[in-house]
Amino acid sequence: MKNFKGKKVTVVGLAKSGAAAAFLLKKLGARVWATDSGDSEGLRKTRGLLEAKDIKVELGRHTPEFVKGKDFVVISPGVPEDSQVLKWAVEYKAQVIGEIELGYICCKAPIVAVTGTNGKSTTTTLIGEILKKGGKRAVVCGNIGNPFCGEIARIKKNSVVVLEVSSFQLESIKSFKPHVAVMLNISQNHFDRHPDLAAYINAKSRIFENQDKDDWAVLNYDDPLVKKLKAKTKAKTLFFSRKNKKAAAFFESGSVFIGQGRAAQKICSVSELKIKGVHNIENVLACLCAASIFGISPKKIKEALLGFKGLEHRFEHVAAVRGVEFINDSKGTTVLATIMALESCGKPVILIAGGHDKGSDFRKARHAVGAKVKKLVLIGEAKEKIKDHLMGAAPCIFAETMEEAVKKAFFESEDGDCVLLSPMCASFDMFRNFEERGRVFKEIVRTLKEEI
Repeated sequence: MKNFKGKKVTVVGLAKSGAAAAFLLKKLGARVWATDSGDSEGLRKTRGLLEAKDIKVELGRHTPEFVKGKDFVVISPGVPEDSQVLKWAVEYKAQVIGEIELGYICCKAPIVAVTGTNGKSTTTTLIGEILKKGGKRAVVCGNIGNPFCGEIARIKKNSVVVLEVSSFQLESIKSFKPHVAVMLNISQNHFDRHPDLAAYINAKSRIFENQDKDDWAVLNYDDPLVKKLKAKTKAKTLFFSRKNKKAAAFFESGSVFIGQGRAAQKICSVSELKIKGVHNIENVLACLCAASIFGISPKKIKEALLGFKGLEHRFEHVAAVRGVEFINDSKGTTVLATIMALESCGKPVILIAGGHDKGSDFRKARHAVGAKVKKLVLIGEAKEKIKDHLMGAAPCIFAETMEEAVKKAFFESEDGDCVLLSPMCASFDMFRNFEERGRVFKEIVRTLKEEI
């Protein structure tokens, strides 16, 4: 572990992960400064908590005084590479590390790191549940909303850390080395941050950068972009696949299997799972690979799988109103996520989509929308772009609020249809986050059910 005692450290960005990093550094004996360009009510509350620990805080701006003379600058995931703060750090010769790197430096336990464009949170959580069922001391954290740095105190040598990591977090790693690196899928995402797909893939693939022959890479055989990444790691490789029975974990005849050839063992039928959808079959297969590395028995894996109810806002059944099913997939912030959600619907769909565009090419959803969607109800900043990209695939109507969108979708539906919220976009134009968007959707649906 790097010795931070007496070191001068500035933390940049004071959302959950940045605040957790600041508290950890203080506990490690560092002299800590913290800065955020925002000045929201939530940040002011965080400032009070930090100042109570004798951490100096500035909000509403970044100043060079908070960087000059510091030994380290720790950056939160949301801080862009061209930030003025990072330019000052270079000028003043401070060592720059990310929050995930800081957690890794302080971590005593092996790490299972999970990344990909879609399915990260579900897979991370489910791996944790399987490991716990198998008797392991699993600590689930990271980009899932539970910062890595905030969990360091309870991570012991006999723990296994299951860590969700984003492309933003992987951009700033140096020595970060997971024992198991899981890559679920790659599709166009975050083009508001990464200049092109190659840059996005490069950031994602850094998860393998420091692995060696004693580590493991778990890869999606069915995703050509992921399959190619085998060449990026020195680790042993396990593939999972819905289509190839020679993979280490595979899907066949409605069931999931672990192992190859005669050694393959059926774990369970997909119909037994509480989590539904094609995308969740892939998530489960990735979990089987990770579980096998830690020697979890098929019996314990099955128990964990059958007990897992899934996460809120991920293809979540909300209610049925006059024979119309409402599904909350607010976490579907990418085109691929929405395509997978549509493929998982066995009914005609009225799709509510739109929000803050991340630079996505919505034309990639044309086939799925044309095959599954009766009507598009579009909201948010991206509604005009989505309409243009999907012109002719399905009829479009606009709504100004989520309440209007839900009511219009219900009006357009009939018995046996499904109203699916799967936005293909971020939420920041209308909501604080995807969780608030999903909760608002569910509240409106429940009110509608009471009124009908």
